[in-house]
Amino acid sequence: MDGSPASDNQGRERQGLALAFASAAAFGTNIVSAQIAGHAGLSGPLLVFYRVLIMLGLVALAALLMRAPLGLSRNERRSVLLFGIATALVGTAYLSSVSYVPVSVAAVIFYTFPVVIVLAEPLLTPAPFRADRLAVALLAFVGIALVVGPDWHGLDPRGLALAALASLSAAVQFFAAAGCARIATVPKLFWSHVVILPVTLVILAVTGGVLPPSAFALAPVAIAITFGGYFIGFLLQILALARIAPGPAGLAFCAEPVFAVLIAALFLGERLGTLQYAGCGLVMAALATNVILEQYRRRPAVA
Repeated sequence: MDGSPASDNQGRERQGLALAFASAAAFGTNIVSAQIAGHAGLSGPLLVFYRVLIMLGLVALAALLMRAPLGLSRNERRSVLLFGIATALVGTAYLSSVSYVPVSVAAVIFYTFPVVIVLAEPLLTPAPFRADRLAVALLAFVGIALVVGPDWHGLDPRGLALAALASLSAAVQFFAAAGCARIATVPKLFWSHVVILPVTLVILAVTGGVLPPSAFALAPVAIAITFGGYFIGFLLQILALARIAPGPAGLAFCAEPVFAVLIAALFLGERLGTLQYAGCGLVMAALATNVILEQYRRRPAVA
Protein backbone atom coordinates (compact mmCIF):
# COMPACT_ATOMS: atom_id res chain seq x y z
CA MET A 1 0.00 0.00 0.00
CA ASP A 2 1.37 3.40 -0.99
CA GLY A 3 2.04 5.45 2.13
CA SER A 4 3.55 8.47 0.36
CA PRO A 5 2.51 12.01 1.34
CA ALA A 6 0.76 12.44 -2.05
CA SER A 7 -1.27 9.29 -1.48
CA ASP A 8 -2.15 10.41 2.06
CA ASN A 9 -3.30 13.81 0.76
CA GLN A 10 -5.48 12.16 -1.88
CA GLY A 11 -7.04 9.98 0.78
CA ARG A 12 -7.77 12.99 3.00
CA GLU A 13 -9.33 14.86 0.08
CA ARG A 14 -11.57 11.92 -0.80
CA GLN A 15 -12.61 11.69 2.85
CA GLY A 16 -13.25 15.43 2.87
CA LEU A 17 -15.52 15.30 -0.18
CA ALA A 18 -17.45 12.34 1.25
CA LEU A 19 -17.88 14.18 4.57
CA ALA A 20 -18.99 17.35 2.77
CA PHE A 21 -21.68 15.46 0.82
CA ALA A 22 -22.86 13.75 4.01
CA SER A 23 -22.98 17.13 5.77
CA ALA A 24 -25.01 18.61 2.90
CA ALA A 25 -27.48 15.70 3.19
CA ALA A 26 -27.83 16.26 6.97
CA PHE A 27 -28.40 19.99 6.52
CA GLY A 28 -30.92 19.23 3.76
CA THR A 29 -32.87 17.04 6.16
CA ASN A 30 -32.62 19.83 8.74
CA ILE A 31 -34.25 22.32 6.35
CA VAL A 32 -37.30 20.14 5.73
CA SER A 33 -37.89 19.34 9.41
CA ALA A 34 -37.41 23.01 10.37
CA GLN A 35 -40.14 23.89 7.88
CA ILE A 36 -42.48 21.40 9.56
CA ALA A 37 -41.63 22.86 12.98
CA GLY A 38 -42.30 26.35 11.60
CA HIS A 39 -45.79 25.29 10.55
CA ALA A 40 -46.35 24.23 14.17
CA GLY A 41 -45.53 27.75 15.35
CA LEU A 42 -41.85 27.33 16.25
CA SER A 43 -39.82 30.14 14.70
CA GLY A 44 -36.49 29.78 12.95
CA PRO A 45 -34.57 31.97 15.46
CA LEU A 46 -36.02 29.88 18.30
CA LEU A 47 -34.76 26.66 16.71
CA VAL A 48 -31.36 28.19 15.99
CA PHE A 49 -30.92 29.39 19.58
CA TYR A 50 -31.84 26.06 21.19
CA ARG A 51 -29.85 23.94 18.78
CA VAL A 52 -26.74 26.04 19.41
CA LEU A 53 -27.34 25.92 23.19
CA ILE A 54 -27.78 22.14 23.15
CA MET A 55 -24.78 21.67 20.85
CA LEU A 56 -22.63 23.71 23.23
CA GLY A 57 -23.75 21.57 26.16
CA LEU A 58 -23.09 18.33 24.28
CA VAL A 59 -19.60 19.43 23.24
CA ALA A 60 -18.80 20.53 26.81
CA LEU A 61 -19.94 17.12 28.09
CA ALA A 62 -17.87 15.34 25.41
CA ALA A 63 -14.81 17.40 26.37
CA LEU A 64 -15.32 16.47 30.01
CA LEU A 65 -15.73 12.76 29.32
CA MET A 66 -12.83 12.67 26.85
CA ARG A 67 -10.71 14.96 29.05
CA ALA A 68 -10.04 16.95 25.90
CA PRO A 69 -8.17 20.23 26.42
CA LEU A 70 -10.11 23.32 25.33
CA GLY A 71 -7.25 25.83 25.43
CA LEU A 72 -6.38 27.82 22.30
CA SER A 73 -3.30 29.81 21.38
CA ARG A 74 -3.66 33.49 20.47
CA ASN A 75 -3.56 32.80 16.73
CA GLU A 76 -6.05 29.98 17.11
CA ARG A 77 -8.42 32.25 19.03
CA ARG A 78 -8.53 34.71 16.14
CA SER A 79 -9.26 31.94 13.64
CA VAL A 80 -12.03 30.39 15.74
CA LEU A 81 -13.51 33.82 16.52
CA LEU A 82 -13.74 34.63 12.80
CA PHE A 83 -15.24 31.21 12.08
CA GLY A 84 -17.82 31.62 14.87
CA ILE A 85 -18.86 35.12 13.80
CA ALA A 86 -19.16 34.07 10.16
CA THR A 87 -21.22 31.02 11.13
CA ALA A 88 -23.54 33.14 13.27
CA LEU A 89 -24.01 35.64 10.44
CA VAL A 90 -24.83 32.88 7.96
CA GLY A 91 -27.74 31.60 10.03
CA THR A 92 -29.07 34.93 11.29
CA ALA A 93 -28.84 36.79 7.97
CA TYR A 94 -30.35 33.89 6.03
CA LEU A 95 -33.24 33.45 8.47
CA SER A 96 -33.84 37.20 8.59
CA SER A 97 -33.84 37.55 4.79
CA VAL A 98 -36.93 35.36 4.38
CA SER A 99 -38.94 37.92 6.36
CA TYR A 100 -38.61 40.27 3.38
CA VAL A 101 -38.27 38.06 0.27
CA PRO A 102 -39.55 34.60 -0.71
CA VAL A 103 -37.52 31.64 0.56
CA SER A 104 -36.71 30.62 -3.02
CA VAL A 105 -35.20 34.03 -3.83
CA ALA A 106 -33.16 33.99 -0.61
CA ALA A 107 -31.92 30.47 -1.42
CA VAL A 108 -30.78 31.39 -4.93
CA ILE A 109 -28.89 34.44 -3.67
CA PHE A 110 -27.40 32.50 -0.76
CA TYR A 111 -26.09 29.72 -2.97
CA THR A 112 -23.91 32.12 -4.92
CA PHE A 113 -21.36 31.50 -2.15
CA PRO A 114 -19.59 28.64 -4.02
CA VAL A 115 -18.99 31.04 -6.93
CA VAL A 116 -17.68 33.66 -4.47
CA ILE A 117 -15.34 31.06 -2.95
CA VAL A 118 -13.97 29.98 -6.35
CA LEU A 119 -13.32 33.61 -7.33
CA ALA A 120 -11.75 34.54 -3.97
CA GLU A 121 -9.66 31.39 -3.50
CA PRO A 122 -6.72 32.54 -5.71
CA LEU A 123 -6.64 35.85 -3.77
CA LEU A 124 -6.76 34.38 -0.28
CA THR A 125 -4.91 31.07 -0.69
CA PRO A 126 -1.97 29.75 -2.74
CA ALA A 127 -4.44 27.90 -5.00
CA PRO A 128 -4.38 29.14 -8.61
CA PHE A 129 -7.51 30.34 -10.40
CA ARG A 130 -9.22 27.48 -12.26
CA ALA A 131 -11.63 28.37 -15.04
CA ASP A 132 -13.03 24.83 -15.07
CA ARG A 133 -13.91 25.06 -11.37
CA LEU A 134 -15.69 28.39 -11.97
CA ALA A 135 -17.61 26.83 -14.86
CA VAL A 136 -18.68 23.95 -12.60
CA ALA A 137 -19.76 26.41 -9.87
CA LEU A 138 -21.86 28.40 -12.35
CA LEU A 139 -23.43 25.19 -13.68
CA ALA A 140 -24.34 24.16 -10.14
CA PHE A 141 -25.79 27.60 -9.46
CA VAL A 142 -28.03 27.40 -12.53
CA GLY A 143 -29.17 23.97 -11.36
CA ILE A 144 -29.99 25.32 -7.89
CA ALA A 145 -31.98 28.18 -9.42
CA LEU A 146 -34.05 25.62 -11.32
CA VAL A 147 -34.48 23.41 -8.25
CA VAL A 148 -35.83 26.11 -5.93
CA GLY A 149 -37.77 27.90 -8.70
CA PRO A 150 -37.42 31.47 -7.43
CA ASP A 151 -40.41 33.81 -7.41
CA TRP A 152 -39.04 37.28 -8.16
CA HIS A 153 -42.23 39.15 -7.21
CA GLY A 154 -42.54 41.31 -4.09
CA LEU A 155 -38.82 41.83 -3.58
CA ASP A 156 -37.54 44.01 -0.75
CA PRO A 157 -33.98 45.45 -0.85
CA ARG A 158 -33.51 44.52 2.81
CA GLY A 159 -34.14 40.86 2.07
CA LEU A 160 -31.81 40.89 -0.91
CA ALA A 161 -29.07 42.55 1.15
CA LEU A 162 -29.48 40.05 4.01
CA ALA A 163 -29.35 37.06 1.63
CA ALA A 164 -26.22 38.53 0.01
CA LEU A 165 -24.69 39.00 3.48
CA ALA A 166 -25.45 35.35 4.26
CA SER A 167 -23.71 34.31 1.03
CA LEU A 168 -20.60 36.38 1.76
CA SER A 169 -20.58 35.13 5.36
CA ALA A 170 -20.71 31.53 4.13
CA ALA A 171 -17.68 32.18 1.94
CA VAL A 172 -15.84 33.69 4.92
CA GLN A 173 -16.90 30.70 7.02
CA PHE A 174 -15.27 28.26 4.60
CA PHE A 175 -12.01 30.20 4.44
CA ALA A 176 -11.97 30.68 8.22
CA ALA A 177 -12.53 26.94 8.70
CA ALA A 178 -9.55 26.25 6.44
CA GLY A 179 -7.51 28.68 8.57
CA CYS A 180 -8.24 26.72 11.75
CA ALA A 181 -8.01 23.26 10.16
CA ARG A 182 -5.16 22.24 12.48
CA ILE A 183 -7.17 22.94 15.64
CA ALA A 184 -8.64 19.84 17.27
CA THR A 185 -12.33 19.23 16.60
CA VAL A 186 -13.63 19.45 20.19
CA PRO A 187 -12.19 22.90 21.10
CA LYS A 188 -13.11 24.19 17.66
CA LEU A 189 -16.73 23.09 18.11
CA PHE A 190 -16.87 24.40 21.69
CA TRP A 191 -15.46 27.88 21.18
CA SER A 192 -17.21 28.50 17.86
CA HIS A 193 -20.55 27.83 19.58
CA VAL A 194 -19.54 30.06 22.50
CA VAL A 195 -19.26 32.82 19.88
CA ILE A 196 -22.46 31.86 18.04
CA LEU A 197 -24.72 31.58 21.11
CA PRO A 198 -24.93 35.27 22.16
CA VAL A 199 -25.61 36.34 18.57
CA THR A 200 -28.52 33.94 18.30
CA LEU A 201 -29.81 35.04 21.71
CA VAL A 202 -29.86 38.69 20.60
CA ILE A 203 -31.74 37.78 17.41
CA LEU A 204 -34.25 35.74 19.40
CA ALA A 205 -34.79 38.59 21.87
CA VAL A 206 -35.28 41.12 19.05
CA THR A 207 -37.79 38.94 17.24
CA GLY A 208 -39.69 38.36 20.48
CA GLY A 209 -39.92 34.65 19.84
CA VAL A 210 -38.66 33.40 23.21
CA LEU A 211 -40.48 30.21 24.22
CA PRO A 212 -39.68 27.59 26.88
CA PRO A 213 -38.41 24.14 25.81
CA SER A 214 -41.87 22.75 26.56
CA ALA A 215 -43.01 24.35 23.29
CA PHE A 216 -41.14 21.60 21.44
CA ALA A 217 -44.05 19.29 22.29
CA LEU A 218 -45.88 20.98 19.39
CA ALA A 219 -43.68 19.08 16.92
CA PRO A 220 -41.38 16.66 18.79
CA VAL A 221 -40.34 14.52 15.81
CA ALA A 222 -39.59 17.53 13.61
CA ILE A 223 -37.61 19.13 16.45
CA ALA A 224 -35.57 15.96 17.00
CA ILE A 225 -34.75 15.74 13.29
CA THR A 226 -33.97 19.46 13.07
CA PHE A 227 -31.55 19.36 15.98
CA GLY A 228 -30.04 16.03 14.93
CA GLY A 229 -29.57 17.25 11.35
CA TYR A 230 -27.77 20.33 12.62
CA PHE A 231 -25.55 18.44 15.08
CA ILE A 232 -24.51 15.86 12.48
CA GLY A 233 -24.26 18.35 9.64
CA PHE A 234 -22.12 20.84 11.55
CA LEU A 235 -19.77 18.17 12.89
CA LEU A 236 -19.30 16.67 9.43
CA GLN A 237 -18.79 20.13 7.97
CA ILE A 238 -16.02 20.84 10.48
CA LEU A 239 -14.36 17.51 9.65
CA ALA A 240 -14.71 18.07 5.89
CA LEU A 241 -13.26 21.59 5.94
CA ALA A 242 -10.23 20.30 7.84
CA ARG A 243 -9.47 17.99 4.89
CA ILE A 244 -10.31 19.86 1.68
CA ALA A 245 -9.83 23.36 0.34
CA PRO A 246 -12.70 25.90 0.33
CA GLY A 247 -13.24 25.64 -3.45
CA PRO A 248 -14.18 21.96 -3.78
CA ALA A 249 -15.90 22.06 -0.37
CA GLY A 250 -18.18 24.91 -1.42
CA LEU A 251 -19.15 23.07 -4.58
CA ALA A 252 -19.97 19.92 -2.60
CA PHE A 253 -22.42 21.89 -0.46
CA CYS A 254 -24.40 22.81 -3.58
CA ALA A 255 -25.99 19.40 -3.05
CA GLU A 256 -27.78 20.65 0.09
CA PRO A 257 -30.87 22.21 -1.59
CA VAL A 258 -31.14 19.19 -3.89
CA PHE A 259 -31.24 16.87 -0.89
CA ALA A 260 -33.83 19.14 0.75
CA VAL A 261 -36.12 19.13 -2.29
CA LEU A 262 -35.83 15.36 -2.77
CA ILE A 263 -36.49 14.68 0.94
CA ALA A 264 -39.53 16.97 0.82
CA ALA A 265 -40.80 15.07 -2.22
CA LEU A 266 -40.30 11.68 -0.55
CA PHE A 267 -41.61 12.42 2.94
CA LEU A 268 -43.93 15.40 2.50
CA GLY A 269 -45.41 14.44 -0.83
CA GLU A 270 -44.30 17.65 -2.54
CA ARG A 271 -44.41 17.26 -6.30
CA LEU A 272 -41.42 18.21 -8.43
CA GLY A 273 -41.79 19.87 -11.81
CA THR A 274 -39.78 19.13 -14.92
CA LEU A 275 -37.50 22.13 -14.35
CA GLN A 276 -36.79 21.00 -10.79
CA TYR A 277 -35.77 17.54 -11.98
CA ALA A 278 -33.60 19.19 -14.64
CA GLY A 279 -32.04 21.40 -11.96
CA CYS A 280 -31.27 18.37 -9.77
CA GLY A 281 -29.62 16.75 -12.77
CA LEU A 282 -27.52 19.84 -13.48
CA VAL A 283 -26.33 20.08 -9.87
CA MET A 284 -25.44 16.39 -9.74
CA ALA A 285 -23.65 16.65 -13.10
CA ALA A 286 -21.67 19.64 -11.80
CA LEU A 287 -20.72 17.81 -8.60
CA ALA A 288 -19.68 14.67 -10.52
CA THR A 289 -17.61 16.80 -12.89
CA ASN A 290 -15.92 18.51 -9.96
CA VAL A 291 -15.00 15.16 -8.36
CA ILE A 292 -13.59 13.90 -11.67
CA LEU A 293 -11.58 17.08 -12.21
CA GLU A 294 -10.19 16.98 -8.67
CA GLN A 295 -9.10 13.37 -9.13
CA TYR A 296 -7.56 14.20 -12.51
CA ARG A 297 -5.54 17.07 -11.04
CA ARG A 298 -4.15 14.79 -8.34
CA ARG A 299 -3.13 12.07 -10.83
CA PRO A 300 0.67 11.73 -10.82
CA ALA A 301 2.39 12.67 -14.04
CA VAL A 302 3.84 9.85 -16.12
CA ALA A 303 7.57 10.20 -16.62
